[in-house]
Amino acid sequence: MSLSAAVQLQLGSLDLRAELQVAPGELLALLGPNGAGKSTMLRALAGLVPIDEGRIAIDGTVVDEPGAGTFVAPEQRPVGFVFQQYLLFEHMSVLENVAYGLRARRVPKAQARRVAGEWLQRVGLGEYALQRPRALSGGQAQRAALARALATSPRLLLLDEPLAALDAGTRVSVRRDLRQHLSTFDGMRVMVTHDPVDAYALADRVAIVDQGRIVQTGTLADVTGHPRSRYVADLVGVNLVAGVVRDGVLHTDTGAAVVIADAADGASFAIIRPHSVLLVKEPPMGTSARNHWLGTITGLDQLGDRVRVGITGELPLTAEITVAALDALQLRPGDEIHASVKATDIEVSPA
Repeated sequence: MSLSAAVQLQLGSLDLRAELQVAPGELLALLGPNGAGKSTMLRALAGLVPIDEGRIAIDGTVVDEPGAGTFVAPEQRPVGFVFQQYLLFEHMSVLENVAYGLRARRVPKAQARRVAGEWLQRVGLGEYALQRPRALSGGQAQRAALARALATSPRLLLLDEPLAALDAGTRVSVRRDLRQHLSTFDGMRVMVTHDPVDAYALADRVAIVDQGRIVQTGTLADVTGHPRSRYVADLVGVNLVAGVVRDGVLHTDTGAAVVIADAADGASFAIIRPHSVLLVKEPPMGTSARNHWLGTITGLDQLGDRVRVGITGELPLTAEITVAALDALQLRPGDEIHASVKATDIEVSPA
């Protein structure tokens, strides 16, 4: 059982033609520029935008297939939707907001309110049940919107940039909460995001969308290491290293250490851009870089005048060098290589 979607539709200047397959328990993140068709894809899956051609099936049940005359209304689909701005109704209490989807499905009022109350307790908002949404912070509103989406027991959960409306400080804690709540949901999940860190933290796979087409899919590590175009490399081509910061050093689960310039202690992601990685064949001498790792080259991917170098070892990395540098170093897969990065070239984001 899964989500299977082949979507073709024309909306203004957007010509969307894309196929998705998502397994139960899997989260697929859609990444791409504004106007690429990511949010329109979510709206098509939800039934808010009918498709012109193709077929959408959830757990084997067809919910939209123009060729067969099949279209299931949004409120009849087993779909939950968390919108970017959450879209909580200001004239309703938080409890009534969470119960809204159930009431739209003609669940009796008392039962809908009971289920909504249970979900508010799950997401830590029980004390706000009778208050209006204006009493909630951004992070609390996000949790209320998630509870509303999950209260209907959907098989497919759609999240349209669920963290975009939050400030940087709130985003970290809410991302952590969202990861925890999503881990209890065994259905299919599709999320739109612009942030590779959010994709790294939440998604099992990513799909890169550009001008209405899916141009590459895979794990974020696969796409980062082997982008199929310069556009994809620029969009998601960063090394994201998870670990715990202690006294200015990020320690990974594999035992690697990354010296950073400035970050608070705690779980974090180190963001290392491939062009910041210096490669040499001999142990580096006299360099100002405080990070040095020995690795083995696993692959070389040329994109125009640049080459992305995959490296495995204590700290798996992707480096980016010029074709001229590749020729000068005479690099080949299987060669040992020394990688260096300045601490000041590494960004850190709390996990």
